[in-house]
Amino acid sequence: MKKFGAFLLAGVLAIGTLTGCGSTDKKAEGSTGSTDSKVIKVAASATPHAEILEEAKPLLEKEGYDLEVTVFDDYVQPNEVVDSGDFDANYFQHAPYMEQFNKEKGTKLVDAGDIHYEPFGIYPGTKKSLDEIADGDEIAVPNDTTNEARALLLLQDNGIIKLKDGAGLTATVNDIAENPHNIKIVELEAAQVARVTGETAFVVLNGNYALQAGYSVKKDALAYEAADSEAAKTYVNIIAVKDGNQDSDAIKALVKVLKSDDIKKFIDEKYDGAVIAFE
Repeated sequence: MKKFGAFLLAGVLAIGTLTGCGSTDKKAEGSTGSTDSKVIKVAASATPHAEILEEAKPLLEKEGYDLEVTVFDDYVQPNEVVDSGDFDANYFQHAPYMEQFNKEKGTKLVDAGDIHYEPFGIYPGTKKSLDEIADGDEIAVPNDTTNEARALLLLQDNGIIKLKDGAGLTATVNDIAENPHNIKIVELEAAQVARVTGETAFVVLNGNYALQAGYSVKKDALAYEAADSEAAKTYVNIIAVKDGNQDSDAIKALVKVLKSDDIKKFIDEKYDGAVIAFE
């Protein structure tokens, strides 16, 4: 029986393959920002972000803009290329991750628009039900700051661990106060978590990486964040731009299209609850 987290996504982050959407591991060379031109350059994670952007291309063409999408397979370069001005925007992360990135890296990125929410879930590994959990089991989680905290909170919501009072969006394994099954938390880079399902009892996945691994939230997750939880507000995936560009006509057009009824319908039909358009 599924359990639902009462509190607390990457978006990001976070990881699968997508064809036809460009390079997955390097910056575009020799490019410059174009927020005042008719070309909008966006860095994105493959699934679902680049797929949604591909759907938005013809809609933006009607607005007079050419949308160029480049896929990245990590959570660092997409922010660096926007802050440097090589790209106009990125679409792969939630605000808590962006804010932490700004703090750690000195970047000046801002939220230009809230687009969608991806439920964060616990998925089967070597065991198929949370009822099978046993002493010493291993559970893999993302190791980046905000997503690790989110994974731990979801485990707490489902009675697997208990965190110290006050542990929130910066919680780490050091904040585990009670661990009745002596669970070992395996911390991995977000893109690697789905790859250890044959080695750990369970994995806790970012929504986009779950999709890339072929999981359905509704069908495969053993527990996931409720659609009406605080997570939907806290971890909505955003269009991030360099501060000062959020009011450009190009970025406003991009956000308007991504929040349009056409894109909301596409998200609902394609992802079957794994991705939810943010109102």
